[in-house]
Amino acid sequence: MGLKATQVRHYVRRDLLEPLRGSRGEFRFSFQDVVMLRSAKELLDASIPARRTNKILLGLKQRSSHSSRPLSAVRLQIEDDGHQTKRVLMREDNVSWDVESGQGSLGFAESQRSGPVTDENVTPLGQPGLVSVRELDQLSSDDWYNLALDLEEVDPQRAPEAYRKAIEVNPRNADAKVNLGRLYQLRGNQKLARKHYKAALLIAPDHPLANYNMGTIFDELDQFDTAVEFYLKACTIPDAHYNLARLYEARGDELASLRHMREYRRLIDSDHDER
Repeated sequence: MGLKATQVRHYVRRDLLEPLRGSRGEFRFSFQDVVMLRSAKELLDASIPARRTNKILLGLKQRSSHSSRPLSAVRLQIEDDGHQTKRVLMREDNVSWDVESGQGSLGFAESQRSGPVTDENVTPLGQPGLVSVRELDQLSSDDWYNLALDLEEVDPQRAPEAYRKAIEVNPRNADAKVNLGRLYQLRGNQKLARKHYKAALLIAPDHPLANYNMGTIFDELDQFDTAVEFYLKACTIPDAHYNLARLYEARGDELASLRHMREYRRLIDSDHDER
């Protein structure tokens, strides 16, 4: 998404995001949280100051909490009329609101569009950059990747197609290859999962998630040495050390098991301290 972990935690502390906690204390974000983060990134990319971005995001959250429609059903629109202060609108169907003032207006450009406004020709906030079907060919690899992330939540059967498009536009998009492999792995197709993880590692040999996911495949196959090899290359991922501790314990190497369990706890505690 292009946001730093510190930025994500900033929005959590300000209660703009409401992630659940996993069994090890890790954040688990909802689709609406992800949409909010996308909105934050869009505002920051438009050079909206951080303090104003926080105010706008709070307005988005409050309005969505009083609406029967989810945040992903509306679109964020930034109007730049050449003045220093840009206007931020939230658009739903052919009506828009100024997020900060609450002032509403009719979106005449939308109402004059030929044909009815439908889910097929209007972009929800969760699908930035995709305005109409005619513009699909203009999407960048990152656009397809972001669309695939959204589809994982709302239409998971089509997510692989979007990841494949991201790779087609940019064959060096390692993140798209990793996520496509993960989807195949979740569906039990380890052969295709390995293919895409391997392709990602050819582009980015140190990719932590590609190495970690590859390790889980060999872990499931009880191929100890190969699983350990990949887990060790994913040393920034806490769960890699947890799995290493488990594997070494099963092999009777108590010293190595304790060493990786300590590293697992250190990474978890470090992450909590940053929050």
